[in-house]
Amino acid sequence: MRIGVVGHEGYEKLPAMLGLLDLLAPELGVKLVFEPRLWTGTGEELGAESAIDALLTLGGDGTLLRGAKLLGGRPVPIIGVNLGRLGFLTSCSASNVESALRRFTAGDYTAEPRMTLTATTVGGRNEDKQDAWLALNDFVLHKGGFARVVRLSISIDGDQMGTYAADGIVVATPTGSTAYSLSAGGPIVAPGLESIVITPISAHTLGIRPLVVHPDSEIVLQGEDGPDELLLTVDGQGGTEMRRGERLIIRRSQSPVMLVRFPPDSFYNRIRQKLGWGGLKEDNDGNAE
Repeated sequence: MRIGVVGHEGYEKLPAMLGLLDLLAPELGVKLVFEPRLWTGTGEELGAESAIDALLTLGGDGTLLRGAKLLGGRPVPIIGVNLGRLGFLTSCSASNVESALRRFTAGDYTAEPRMTLTATTVGGRNEDKQDAWLALNDFVLHKGGFARVVRLSISIDGDQMGTYAADGIVVATPTGSTAYSLSAGGPIVAPGLESIVITPISAHTLGIRPLVVHPDSEIVLQGEDGPDELLLTVDGQGGTEMRRGERLIIRRSQSPVMLVRFPPDSFYNRIRQKLGWGGLKEDNDGNAE
């Protein structure tokens, strides 16, 4: 079995985790394939086209999202190891990584297919040019550093929804519904319920609310006034500038991302334990902590 490894060098636990992987790999019959920044001469270097059976991400949700981007839509199971605080998307904590790898190599896991979105920009100065991006969490069209609202036109399946006066708009998958969209007031959507969530950021009127639409809808966003350039952010990890007149077209992608889960872990356990769903936990005496 060939397992790719990507990691965030900002985590103190990363060197110890890499050492543990080197020790476990021969016993588990695993060949490790490291991204260039982690490669130390053992194993192989991981590239965009490397043939791997699974991808191990060492860090937090951001590292997992970066790993998903590296796969470029290939249906490779991702085992996320949380080396930080939240790690909502990850599969296990750093203290459980050995158990997780043993269970994975023994086939004792589930791989959840998570819906993704694709976006293209058309029009503006580059009428014949189309850039494309893939997102597991969300696309965010926003004003950047300007301290003012922008007006964004939005249509769904050819029907004009109107113009949003806001700081920006988040277009999220169910997976992304627990990320920026949630912070902006959007609903939590269980990952098995495929849909697209459209959430305004700091809307300037009470008549604009988050919207959940069919997963096969086509969403078109365009800036109407404000700054000459809007910023498109993909999964919180960079993107591009959109010029006046350009349109952003967002659709469902046909390339789901496979996230590894180890039963009895569940989505509802995660929102209860990691997001504090249902209120504060109680101590042994029944007092709220």
